[in-house]
Amino acid sequence: MKEANNRQSQAKILRNFRKLHRITGAALFVFFFIVAITGTLLGWKKNSSGLIMAKSYTGSSTNLKDWLSIDSLYQKACTFLKDSVSKDLSTEIDRIDIRKEKGMVKFTFSNHFTGLQLDGSNGNILHIEKRRADYIEKIHDGSIIDFYFGWDGYFKLIYTAIMGIALLIFTITGFWLWYGPKRMRKHP
Repeated sequence: MKEANNRQSQAKILRNFRKLHRITGAALFVFFFIVAITGTLLGWKKNSSGLIMAKSYTGSSTNLKDWLSIDSLYQKACTFLKDSVSKDLSTEIDRIDIRKEKGMVKFTFSNHFTGLQLDGSNGNILHIEKRRADYIEKIHDGSIIDFYFGWDGYFKLIYTAIMGIALLIFTITGFWLWYGPKRMRKHP
């Protein structure tokens, strides 16, 4: 009698885990699909021949003594952005990436996905890029919603918490859906 109750209890746990696994998968299917596609693209970004992530171009000098000041480089980047890319784009900086070994400074902006690579020593434009990898990353982690609605990262926090918990649920229920029947066959 005890073994029959134990087997029924194990079968009930399996049914509940299968139901939780199925409901979670159905509810979050679109999000998992997006995370899978964007994660794959991000994994390949450096090997995309510049399609996802631009290569880093080389400036004329790697000696920092030959370089213009960061302020001068920033002013040149802003002037170029306004005069040659679009007058409507914001010059608010998100990040300045200094590549001493390449003789290059990369400017990325906060409110759009344009990047400029400048020669550190003379401020000439080496490359203008659409920062597709940054856009894909924002889709991947949910911060694209915060970006467009100005929500200060709240959506990203909720989204990543839900996706992390869902992945944990899938791991636990998936393992049990694999292991549970094996256990039941061993202990009838």
